[in-house]
Amino acid sequence: MLIGYARVSTQVQDNAIQIETLKKMGCEMIFEEVISGGRWDRPKLQELLNYIRKGDTVVVWKLDRLSRSLKDLLFIMEQIETKEAGFKSLTESIDTTTSAGKMMMQMVGVFAEFERNMLRERTQKGLEYAKGQGRVGGRKPKLKAIQIQEIIQLHAAGKSARELSELFNVHQATVYRIFKKN
Repeated sequence: MLIGYARVSTQVQDNAIQIETLKKMGCEMIFEEVISGGRWDRPKLQELLNYIRKGDTVVVWKLDRLSRSLKDLLFIMEQIETKEAGFKSLTESIDTTTSAGKMMMQMVGVFAEFERNMLRERTQKGLEYAKGQGRVGGRKPKLKAIQIQEIIQLHAAGKSARELSELFNVHQATVYRIFKKN
């Protein structure tokens, strides 16, 4: 069975062109969604993934209707493949029910993995460079050393963590971490 998925990002946009195209392609059922493609929690997509069975084919008008993120796209494709279903993107002419279509999706996966590895290498090099320059990663501390000493002294004088967090405008957990360190 051909099962369509149509998505627009806002209420102002319209699924009409997608739905008409999916119907012309022979989709017997169409799941419509009005939500950003960058979100993980897309109820109609989840419903579609739960609905498909072996031999079904998920059809989208365009690849970006299914997902904006390559990582998310590959995850969705894996779920479709696990159910032994196929996938077609009409605009990009990708069809995983054919050998060429499967190869195309595998190539997309290879490039995605390559990009992830390159990003990891660049990040590592950047961190090493920053460390060599005497910088460390992470957020700048909210409190200066003198403020930390003041918190320790005020706590020793009987001030509570709640009072100190309000006084220094930090979360109570920050105050407790200072107590634990000292």
